[in-house]
Amino acid sequence: MKVRAAEPGEVDRLAQLWFDGWQDAHLELLPVALRRFRTLESFRERLYAALPDVRVVGPVGEPAGFSIVHGDELYQLYVSASARGTGLAAALIADAEARIAQSGIATAWLACAIGNQRAARFYEKHGWGRIGTIVSHLVT
Repeated sequence: MKVRAAEPGEVDRLAQLWFDGWQDAHLELLPVALRRFRTLESFRERLYAALPDVRVVGPVGEPAGFSIVHGDELYQLYVSASARGTGLAAALIADAEARIAQSGIATAWLACAIGNQRAARFYEKHGWGRIGTIVSHLVT
């Protein structure tokens, strides 16, 4: 499965994928007040800002998943519901790990919302471990 850089013309599709995935994974877990900030437009803006760090899998114009790395953090990892179980997310996490390692970082981290057991199990299956709880100041 080929992981590649995202193209500017894919931001709308990626924003919809992120919005849908966020709704599916986080809507019931995170504060109700956060919902008003997690709009489709907010995800679009964040993707444009992070575009040099966004990697995708899928045909040009139709990516089915993406990851974003910020320094030593696997900042975002989302795949479409239809791509779950296909190995696409595993390819994205392997690519993110390789990018982090290539930058000389020995220990990477990610945040997973408390209660998002599906994501936590996925990360653990791929060698990541739960090491603590932090308060995260979210971008709004």
